[in-house]
Amino acid sequence: MLRGLAARWLLLGLLCWAPLAHAMGSVDVAKLPPEARETLHKILHGGPFPYVRDGVVFGNYEHHLPKRSHGYYHEYTVKTPGTHNRGARRIVCGPELECYYSGDHYRTFRRILE
Repeated sequence: MLRGLAARWLLLGLLCWAPLAHAMGSVDVAKLPPEARETLHKILHGGPFPYVRDGVVFGNYEHHLPKRSHGYYHEYTVKTPGTHNRGARRIVCGPELECYYSGDHYRTFRRILE
């Protein structure tokens, strides 16, 4: 009896908390760092992009973004002042310019609002 009740509580908890897994904030374009606005401008105009990995498919393997078919999302580097590599900041976009900003190498995302 106790096992059945525990399983029901676990299922209820998962059902209640699952929608929050994709909950994320948003950010207005004007409030993005200047380098992110520059990257977004390049995305909107088809480049040119400074890094060879810009535009590659973003797999969304951690499922932080809404679920889409493989190949839907593409990632772009946001330059980070003072770094000598690509840094941690990215913009990830879908084909309908559904774009997200990550300042911490994909750990968190915020939907970019125009």
